[in-house]
Amino acid sequence: MDDSSALRDIILIFSVSVAVVFLFQKIRLPSIAGFLLVGTLVGPYGLNLVSDTEQVQALAEIGVMLLLFTIGLEFSLAKAKSDKALFFVGGPAQMFGILFLFIGGGLLWRADLNATIFWGFLVTLSSTAIVLKALDDRGENDTLHGRSALGILIFQDLAVVPMMLLTPLLGNQESDGVGRILLTIGQSLALVILVVLGARVLVPRLLEHIVRTRSRELFILTIVVLGLGTAWLTSLIGLSLALGAFIAGLLISESEYSHQAFAEVLPFRDSFNSLFFVSIGMLMDPRVVLEHPLLLVGMVGAVVLGKFATGAVAVLATGAPLRSAILAGVALAQVGEFSFILAQEGLMAGILDHAAYNVFLAVSVLTMIITPLLMQAAPRIARRAEALQRLTPWLPARASPRADAPPFKRRDHVIVVGYGLNGRNLAQVLRDFEIPHVVLDIRGEVVQQALGTGVPIQYGDATNPTVLHQARVQHAKALVVATSDPFAMRRIVRLARHENPSIHIVVRTRYINELKELRELGVDEIVPEEFETSIEISRLILQTFRVPSNVILEKVEHIRREGYAFLRRGKFPELALHRRAGAHLDVGEHVEVETCRIDDDSPALGQPFSALAIQPRTGASVIALTRAGNTIPNPADKTALEAGDVVALLGTRETIRRAIGLLVATKTD
Repeated sequence: MDDSSALRDIILIFSVSVAVVFLFQKIRLPSIAGFLLVGTLVGPYGLNLVSDTEQVQALAEIGVMLLLFTIGLEFSLAKAKSDKALFFVGGPAQMFGILFLFIGGGLLWRADLNATIFWGFLVTLSSTAIVLKALDDRGENDTLHGRSALGILIFQDLAVVPMMLLTPLLGNQESDGVGRILLTIGQSLALVILVVLGARVLVPRLLEHIVRTRSRELFILTIVVLGLGTAWLTSLIGLSLALGAFIAGLLISESEYSHQAFAEVLPFRDSFNSLFFVSIGMLMDPRVVLEHPLLLVGMVGAVVLGKFATGAVAVLATGAPLRSAILAGVALAQVGEFSFILAQEGLMAGILDHAAYNVFLAVSVLTMIITPLLMQAAPRIARRAEALQRLTPWLPARASPRADAPPFKRRDHVIVVGYGLNGRNLAQVLRDFEIPHVVLDIRGEVVQQALGTGVPIQYGDATNPTVLHQARVQHAKALVVATSDPFAMRRIVRLARHENPSIHIVVRTRYINELKELRELGVDEIVPEEFETSIEISRLILQTFRVPSNVILEKVEHIRREGYAFLRRGKFPELALHRRAGAHLDVGEHVEVETCRIDDDSPALGQPFSALAIQPRTGASVIALTRAGNTIPNPADKTALEAGDVVALLGTRETIRRAIGLLVATKTD
């Protein structure tokens, strides 16, 4: 096939996909089902519009590898250790459950035992690509049922190797014997361990050197080579390409470069991944459906119910709650893409004839098509099952120590973009006040150094929306852009405001003439370096002429107040201590809230509020007191101040300044 026809096929597939998926989105159906339908329409059994399906399948395989690679990037080895029961208990329980069902049914129908076992092999495998894509679209990768499904899927992918080796034995053909099979499996596992160990030693060092070049193109190429290269190496030892790609993503997931790697690979994944679902749809022969409608309906129903039941019971066996077991069971209730490869081996081994093979393909594709639809209905099924749970006391009523949500979920935090001088100082202040935050920086060496000091920093380009999403910008309280790149700063502001309209955005800029544009972009607070520099110069000149310090401070405050007045929007950030307590303040436009810490040298130390008479003497009101992490609204007059207390004051700027003068020791030169 020439290049022009290959391009024509790709353009045709994407064009039909746009129309069909757009229609599916309008009627609220999953996009995966749309891609499968596109494959049926343009495939050899449909309108036969694609001239070379092998070319499409080759590109589709790249999509599957990229999908599993990104899933591995989002996975956590530490989390995998805590969820090992999902792999070692859930995986075997689901697989052997299907095999026992088939063997029991075969004995009842007096079917050939070898053929029955082989059909069990085919049906026990689920579609890793479809399940993970559906979970990713729904944002459920990191839920308990998502992790349960993933653990079982990984076990199934590993089980493909012994299934392939046992197929000739089931077909009564010549085989290398059980000893040779066990040796091959042992060699495969040993090589996987070597690949993992080698990559854990070499990959971090390699990425560290690549990042230091600050070349985005080199970083992308390295990530792609690591993902596809590891997949190719694992394929040489008999494992699937997709499993190798998952292992590669898993190795990078624990590094500080995982978020940026995910962001760079994501566009390639989505483009190629759609071709995979289209290629699966091409296998569907509508004539088989028309010839055996009742048989296919019965087989599809049996497969879905059987896989749902075994999957749900397997997840329950790990100690998960009923809801998570039902959701995971529904997700696993389809036949997987690796079953197609196994079915071809069975066809060559004489276990399947062509008629049975075509029926199996039709059943498999139909289960794949209805899986996204079932996953949409799964939450309602789970809720009804929980309502009936009181009638089945033998089922677990509570979740195990693992929560159904991620163990750590960042919310109401501050995102700091840039770890220069401003970013470092701000991060230190946030740590001191125990305010949750995350820092993003594109300089690899800076990230490495900061990680060694315990800073919650991630390597990533904040101009990429995926990186901001990984930092959970949609749930952040504030965003501080402390970079010196004005173009990057504008893009970051646009992306953040689009993802989170209520986020409080603070930026730095060099020149005052940029303020209007930044306000139009949606920036809440702007710190112009030019303006602050002029204030500092004024302060130094006044000091040179021996102007008293208190006069200089008052003048500087006046200049800053007048200069920033037109930047304010009449909104006051919530006080930190009230944010922790869940309270909110509603103050007037000219009233402010400030806090003052009582130190060991404070003149108010040991005095009760009644003796200090802050409100009568200054006009400011004490609205709260924080002591040892506990907030006391409107503290009593007899409360005596202790070192470390934080007093919250309400009033105008001038009254608050006078009140702080009563609480803070005056420092003399």
